[in-house]
Amino acid sequence: MSSLEGKVALITGSGRHKGLGQAMARAIAKEGGSVVLSDLGSEQGAKFTKEHIGLNSEMSEIIDEILKNGGNASGVACNVLHEEEVKNAISYAVKEYGKLDILINNAGIGYLMEKIDKLNQSDWDTVLNVNLRGAFFGIKHAAIQMALQGQGGTIINIASQAAKRGFPGAAAYVSSKHALVGLTRTAALEFAKENIRVNSICPNHVTTGLGDWQNKHFSSSRGFSEKDYLKAMRERIPLGRVGKTDDIANMCVFLCSDKSAYITGQNLDVSGGEEMH
Repeated sequence: MSSLEGKVALITGSGRHKGLGQAMARAIAKEGGSVVLSDLGSEQGAKFTKEHIGLNSEMSEIIDEILKNGGNASGVACNVLHEEEVKNAISYAVKEYGKLDILINNAGIGYLMEKIDKLNQSDWDTVLNVNLRGAFFGIKHAAIQMALQGQGGTIINIASQAAKRGFPGAAAYVSSKHALVGLTRTAALEFAKENIRVNSICPNHVTTGLGDWQNKHFSSSRGFSEKDYLKAMRERIPLGRVGKTDDIANMCVFLCSDKSAYITGQNLDVSGGEEMH
């Protein structure tokens, strides 16, 4: 029997081919879980340009690939800035599969990068609202649903090594991820009696669409070629390479499974040894 047989998972921010979310969805489906992918779906009403949005067409392609490989998957549009849309996404998962066992708060934004003295309030608010408020809405309504079901559950927040150190030029992002770790710990304490486990994963650099954008941005802003920037990054990682989406997805599968039944309130580094605390 696969480790997630019969489990139902909702994954926010999972509608892009090169994103972390799609890798998590594929991994959970491979282990027998049913997955609901969610993303913005369209540019209408979004604050972001299309290269940072999981469109319905792209999300549908990912779902089709999962189905062709024998998995169970469906999708729903959801803007995590709006509480009602998060509630609706959870309701959709329950309607589609009868329950919700797993929520992965993966939706995030990390490309509005400026030094503090150049950062405007609008960009600050956007990053904090997506990365933190969106996760708060997800935790709140997933926990309500899981408590009603009475069978416990698992919530995973995708944080970052930026939750554990400062990064020049990334004040909003760093602040949002530090706060997400605090939210994780608090939620783990509040929902432990319902056997709802809440953990966060702290990746370092991972090769995704967002990761590619960050490579270009940081190498340019620091006067490096992108090749030299990546070389320096690999050299400071003890295992000698940047992260892959499957590295994060595999940790998600473990945290979603009964093998991690005694783990909650933790912020787990998946960083090739770059972070060790």
